[in-house]
Amino acid sequence: MPDRSDHLTLNVNLQAFGQRPSAWQFSTGNPAALVEPDHWIASARAAERGLLDAVFFADQPALHNPNPRPGNPLEPITLASLITSATDHVGVIGSASTTYNDPVELAERLLSADALSGGRLGWNVVTTYNKAVSANFGLPEAPGRQERYRRAGEFVDAVKAVWAAAAGDGKYLHHGEFFQLEGTTALGPSAQGSPVIFQAGGSEQGRDLAARHAEGVFAVELTLPRAVENYADLKRRAAAAGRHAGVPRITPGLSLVIGSTVAEARARFDEFEALVPDNYALRSLSSVIAHDASTLALDEPIPAKILDKPWDPDTHPTSTGYRLTFLDWIQERRHQSLREVLRDFGGYGSRIIIGTPEQIADDMELWFRSFAADGFNLMIDQFPDGLHTFADHVVPLLQRKGIHKREYGASTLRDGIGAGLALDLVG
Repeated sequence: MPDRSDHLTLNVNLQAFGQRPSAWQFSTGNPAALVEPDHWIASARAAERGLLDAVFFADQPALHNPNPRPGNPLEPITLASLITSATDHVGVIGSASTTYNDPVELAERLLSADALSGGRLGWNVVTTYNKAVSANFGLPEAPGRQERYRRAGEFVDAVKAVWAAAAGDGKYLHHGEFFQLEGTTALGPSAQGSPVIFQAGGSEQGRDLAARHAEGVFAVELTLPRAVENYADLKRRAAAAGRHAGVPRITPGLSLVIGSTVAEARARFDEFEALVPDNYALRSLSSVIAHDASTLALDEPIPAKILDKPWDPDTHPTSTGYRLTFLDWIQERRHQSLREVLRDFGGYGSRIIIGTPEQIADDMELWFRSFAADGFNLMIDQFPDGLHTFADHVVPLLQRKGIHKREYGASTLRDGIGAGLALDLVG
């Protein structure tokens, strides 16, 4: 395999009780755990024990039915300050929408949390298309994809203008389609200059946004060939935008169910899945194929006319990048029954490995050395136990392969992932 001098960038998505929908049934008997500090601190400390770069929090500022899968009810930036006060090294990446925030307020809120953390904060830029979120903000529906991404690009420009002002004379100025801003900030730069920016969109607009601004990308690739293409494309776009060679760090999602043997891992997976309602996976798959999967025969393949039908990314809410990589993935399974596809679809939006530490470490090395990924955004089946298993059994194998660090050598998240200088592109 080709040699690389860098190390994996490893983040873990702290998805409430775990990535498996039924993880809450294997965790704690405390129904209030998700709003208590100890739950989050325990998982963050497990990530730090495994020398992970950051823990990651999604955000969905809307109420939802917690059965069968509870979500994180806490605001991510507030949660980030809790985590960094209780840990020494691990970074925290919190999601915040460009559609339903004010750029100056968010810029100062993020920079404040970053300063208090000692330079360990990251911002995951999202545009948010959920109709329930729109209703929370008094809107009948989310803006269209084109408008959301135009606003997102300008929003990040405005946030970075405030951060540049904090590192300079305190004065910021921004005039654009969505924002007319002029003012001063009393804040100074954080230990890493400003928060690290991550981005998760796979559409053309999302790729352009990542190329211009992101130090890290949460990718959704499911197949190695497409991941290699995506990696090269994002690096080319970033270079064309004048970014330095180290960014963006590309970290596909990777779901893990770990066992000492394949049979043990499969048994663990089956135990989790047995407690999930039958229609859970069907609903998730339906959103990707743009068809009600519950109307299809479980013991027959998904009809080609459904997989091949025209699809308009501007009117369908599913991630464009995920749908495209899913169609590549399903090509390898066109002759499988829907029932078999649903079993392999268990990552619910990310690639899944159900296997041994050796299989997981070998797979991660293959993607890393193939320049399909700079690291991974890990989805652990259940917290904190699954994360301890990863730290104890997968991390040592990655270290022996020379692709994961043996200690924290940097004091900031930016330096830890090799993201270079803050604000290398403003505007």
